[in-house]
Amino acid sequence: MKLVSFKTEDKLELPGFLYEPGHKTDKIAIFLHGNGSSSVIYDVDLMNEIGAALNKKNLAFFPFNNRGSGYIKSFHLKENGEDKRIKMGTTYELIKDCVIDIDGAIKFLKALNYKDFYLIGISTGANKIVVYNYYKQDNNISKYILLSGGDDTGLYFQAMTGKKFKSTLLRCKEEVNKGNGAQLVPRTITTEIMSYQSLYDTINPDGDYNIFPFNEYINNLNLSKKQLFKEYKKIAKPTLIIYGELDEYCYGDVPSCLAILQKESSDLKLFTFKLIKGADHGFNGYEKKLAKSIADWI
Repeated sequence: MKLVSFKTEDKLELPGFLYEPGHKTDKIAIFLHGNGSSSVIYDVDLMNEIGAALNKKNLAFFPFNNRGSGYIKSFHLKENGEDKRIKMGTTYELIKDCVIDIDGAIKFLKALNYKDFYLIGISTGANKIVVYNYYKQDNNISKYILLSGGDDTGLYFQAMTGKKFKSTLLRCKEEVNKGNGAQLVPRTITTEIMSYQSLYDTINPDGDYNIFPFNEYINNLNLSKKQLFKEYKKIAKPTLIIYGELDEYCYGDVPSCLAILQKESSDLKLFTFKLIKGADHGFNGYEKKLAKSIADWI
């Protein structure tokens, strides 16, 4: 296992761990972490278990820190001979930029002679896979693994009153349009460290982030103008979907969320659904079982 890094098309340098088996292989699984304080660096047990399980199947594994890692990350760039620092992390990230990060990882791995790619994403990482597939349906990925895909839009709506949610959405949109998107949202709106652009991206019912609108679907909230699960319906590759039985972000009813995904799938023959009993959103304590499920399915 090696610590490596690659540069994206927009020149961000992203670090990752390359787990390679003892025998040469051209097959590799790429891993996308969630948002907030998430990072592959701090998810040691899960990364090592998945790496070991895949290596035993003669598959390589590449978890990397994408531009949404942690809340605020400063990137040092050099453009036109001048030093430049830009801020990234969950605080500033727009989910559609995952396309640039994933393409950067694939380009890097192709240069190492990898040819067959699988994409694993947990929490927001699962949302990112669906976003990537939607905007790049003709891509190099053979199979998708979606773990604990989240409904952040619905969760924010639940946490706020309907009136506050609408006023927050409008204010964020106005600040973005005025060129203030990178400014931090006041703590009176949310205790999360978020910029106006990132919060708007996250809570906009018609935005790219709203991939798994369970709350809106179950409770007929009519928040979105776009078709619910529009992006998810575009998946036409073999896909494994896994949730923990006790996922704390599924409104107390994980089986119903899984049933919705089964109903909204483009072709059920392409999808495999699995529930891990006793596991939470991050599969804490169930890393080995999750890793084996992923490796066996691939």
